Formats: sequence, structure tokens, C-alpha cells
Amino acid sequence: MATALEAIAKRSSTRSYTDEALTETEVKTIVTAGLMAPTAANRQEVHFTVVKGDNPLLTELENEKNVLRGITAPAHNFYYEAPLVIMLSADKANHWGSLDAGIAVENMSLAAEDLGLGSLIIGCIYDAFRGDKREYFEKAFGFPEGWQYEIALAVGRKAAGKVPHTYDAEKLVNYL
Repeated sequence: MATALEAIAKRSSTRSYTDEALTETEVKTIVTAGLMAPTAANRQEVHFTVVKGDNPLLTELENEKNVLRGITAPAHNFYYEAPLVIMLSADKANHWGSLDAGIAVENMSLAAEDLGLGSLIIGCIYDAFRGDKREYFEKAFGFPEGWQYEIALAVGRKAAGKVPHTYDAEKLVNYL
């Protein structure tokens, strides 16, 4: 088991997965990490929809994303063929829902890393969830009434490794 700082340093976006399904324990561990994330005023207004990678709804969502972006032949679908995608939605009336979902998805990605799994935080389907088919997708993915897509996480076993990104702390940080 890695420390939190080790998991943060080691984690990178995974864009190549094996076909092997996650175990029920792995899925529950990752979802629980999301549920344990703090939320504004402890409102807990983030909902998690767990979707197997072969669910046809993901293909519909991919197609809608591509239409809206004018993409005709992507090399991969938006979740890079991961065996599992977790959609996070939040109450539309909750001013902090998107931030709360972002905190939860980071918890889940770090939990996946700790389990030796790869993950990809997904925002590229945002437009598909805000377009003409918004209500259809919200209902199809089982979002609670009045809730909307905020962010998603693809999870699976890594088929290829990737070095975590570098950064320039002197450029990106100032101390007062």
C-alpha cells in the first residue's frame, strides 16, 4: 500500500487498458473512496453511476460527443476501452457540485492507483451531457432528478505504462 504522496507522485492518466474486468472488491473500494470525499457543508450531493465498458450507452455518448465536436473517426473512444466508467453527477442547484465531484474523482483515481489500476479523469463528454440529448443521457445513466453530469473516471488494468507529467514549480507557484 502506497502512502498518499507516493500514489499522487506515481499516478498518471492511463490511455491503454487490458480487457480484464475489475473485481467487485476493487469497484467497491474505488467508489467508497469517492463517497468518502468531503463535500460543501457535508451535503453529499454527488451521485456515482458505475457503468461497464461494454454498455451500449457509452457508445451512444461517444457518438454524440463526436457529432458535437465534428470528429469522424477517433482512434479511441472517450474512455480508451477501459472496462469500467464511473459517472459523477451533482445536484444542479448545488453551487459547489462540480468542485465536490472533482474532489471525489481525484480520491477515486488515487484509490485506483493504490490498487495497482490505471485511471483516466474524463471531462470531454461534458458537451454531450449539456447538448440536445442532455435529458435523455441523464435519465439513461440514472442520474437523480435535477442532477447533471460533472466528471467521469475510466478505470482498468494498465496495458501500457506512462511516466507522470513534469511541472515547473517556479513558474506555477508563488509564495506570499
